[in-house]
Amino acid sequence: MTLHSLPIFVRLTDRAVVLVGDGEAADAKRRLLERAGARIVDEDATDAALAIVVDDDAAVARLKARGLLVNVVDRPDLCDFTLPAIVERGDVLVAVGTGGVSAGLAAALRQRLEALLPAGLGTLAKGLQAARGAMRTRWSDGGDRRRAIGAALAPGGPLDPLGDPIAVERWLADAGTVASRVEAVHVTDDPDALTLRDARLFALADRVHHAADVSSAVLDRARADAVRVAAPVPATTEPGLTLWVERRR
Repeated sequence: MTLHSLPIFVRLTDRAVVLVGDGEAADAKRRLLERAGARIVDEDATDAALAIVVDDDAAVARLKARGLLVNVVDRPDLCDFTLPAIVERGDVLVAVGTGGVSAGLAAALRQRLEALLPAGLGTLAKGLQAARGAMRTRWSDGGDRRRAIGAALAPGGPLDPLGDPIAVERWLADAGTVASRVEAVHVTDDPDALTLRDARLFALADRVHHAADVSSAVLDRARADAVRVAAPVPATTEPGLTLWVERRR
């Protein structure tokens, strides 16, 4: 199966982008371009490579004839590129696109991702950027470095981006070792009533200790490979995340 489009991220800071059109749709595109740092110019500008057009087929034809890549609002059949729905967490950008087929679907998926992606993702990205030199020193071999970072960012890892990551500096100080952690979760019999925090913990847990009266439907929200134990958490636990689950009273 071929891609209908190649997703790319374009740096637009101080770069010219043509914007043609008026009204609410044009205003929305102007705000988006301004957030990206673009320099918005008229059709006659000669230093632009991209253009966004609202309700002006003649302008579309002129701009394409000049070799510009053009986005035509609400006309996916005329678009050389489309603008995705965006989730922003600092330096972390997640884009959801449908090739212009359904902006509503892209927006709905963006809203789901907004709820799933923690606010601290940008901080984690900054921490990893600042630690590049230290990571090269700690793991001089590129393969070792990639494996260590991959393990840290994996589900349940100390830097798990969808969990509760520790500071990158602390991870490096521990030389990438995985510490033991115990978290408590209080649930009802309805798995759909889990809080976002609880759902993340279930998805990340290595072991799930639970009271005998906890619903199996709730326990099924844990990772398939997580160990399940119908007994309290022992005083000493293995490395990784251990959950204690009991019914809410």
